[in-house]
This record gives sequence, structure tokens and C-alpha cells, in this order.
Amino acid sequence: MSNIFIDFRRQTKQIVDNDREYSRIITAAVINAKFRKLLLSNPRMAIENGFGGEAFNLEQKESERLSAIKASTLAEFASQMTEFPYAYK
Repeated sequence: MSNIFIDFRRQTKQIVDNDREYSRIITAAVINAKFRKLLLSNPRMAIENGFGGEAFNLEQKESERLSAIKASTLAEFASQMTEFPYAYK
């Protein structure tokens, strides 16, 4: 049995994968000030570089969307990150 909770109204593997990657990005930013600073100043580079030797696995479209976010705080970034995550359905 999986420990991933899924909203069955939007159940697709890509949505679950994106949710997991969003969580990984925010977690990295919370635990590491250097990554957080890079994410807020240059999200494209932060996403492309990954964190802790691991890549973030996003579709190109999602990577580009997140790279365009302009935010001065992590809370603003997270809010914008999840604003339209399922537009590609």
C-alpha cells in the first residue's frame, strides 16, 4: 500500500510526480539557506542544479513555469508554485 495521498479527482502519475517534486524543492529550500537564496534569486538555476546531488524531475513545461516565478520569500514562492500546477491536464 502506498503512503502517498491522492486526490482521486485529479489522479494521474504526472500530478503525483509534480507534487512530490514541489515538496522536494520546498524542503530543500527550508533546510538549506544557500539553496533557498538561489531559488528566490534564480529559480531556473536552482531547479537545474538540483540539491544534495539529486535532480528535480519536472517536465520541461513545469520547469519553465517554476523558473519564471518572482518571489522575495519562500512563502511567496510556494504560493506561486502551487497556483496553477494542474493547468496541463
